[in-house]
Amino acid sequence: PLDILGCSLSGAKLVEASAGTGKTFALALLYLRLILENGLHPSQILVVTYTEAATKELRDR
Repeated sequence: PLDILGCSLSGAKLVEASAGTGKTFALALLYLRLILENGLHPSQILVVTYTEAATKELRDR
């Protein structure tokens, strides 16, 4: 399992798992860590999803 709080914030990350396993939560937490811990601006972060539903959920969070 991916240790979201302990993983490095450098480089690319691939979050791949079955439905209902917390992928969206993991992406949201990584996004927040990049902003809060690395001082990045949201415009400097690329997040890719394959469904409009996942995109909406991430925006809502």
